[in-house]
Amino acid sequence: MTIRVLVADDQPLIRAGLVSLCNAAPGLTIVGDAADGGQAIALAASTTPDVILMDIRMPGLDGIVATRRILAGAPDPAPRVIVLTTFDLDEYVYAALAAGAAGFLLKDAPPARIISAIQTIAAGDILLAPQITHRLIEAYARHHRSPTPGDSRLSALTARETEVLRLIGTGAGNAEIAGGLALSEATVKTHVKRIMSKLRLSSRAQAVVAAYESGLVVPGRPAGR
Repeated sequence: MTIRVLVADDQPLIRAGLVSLCNAAPGLTIVGDAADGGQAIALAASTTPDVILMDIRMPGLDGIVATRRILAGAPDPAPRVIVLTTFDLDEYVYAALAAGAAGFLLKDAPPARIISAIQTIAAGDILLAPQITHRLIEAYARHHRSPTPGDSRLSALTARETEVLRLIGTGAGNAEIAGGLALSEATVKTHVKRIMSKLRLSSRAQAVVAAYESGLVVPGRPAGR
């Protein structure tokens, strides 16, 4: 199956490089390229890409606003957004994940890493570079939120779903969750789907954010406590 990719970046050289890289990779095809968030929104609606490479900082509408608007208006299945940033500890990346982005990449990532990331995200897998992403979310949580384990959003979840969400927040994949809770992967997938529906989350990345914001995962606390 061909993965349809939309590139949004305000720097012409970077945008052209990403377009050339994707067009040269087997199984990938570029359906459009945008120089700002407004163009990205319009092209996403007209081309229905599978994956969007979204620069996080652009003039006019930035990548965060564009991501939020694209995902809010997208038909099912919605495109999966990978935000591009120059910094590995950029507070804007957290905002992009909260807006529904599936993950992020540093702009200096090697070509093979970018192609692999697109394929991974298109397949529905979890966050890219989890060690960086979790460090980012923890840093944000320490400075912007006091953990509140009684968060009312969790009241819609069963005890098992709450435990699954906590493990998602620690970075565990479905296989790890299944092993830890003595469940089948199919059962874990069902729990994850129900969590996403009940909490109105559009990506697994948002589930990680929700686990931190609700206090299920506390920065600096061992995962088992």
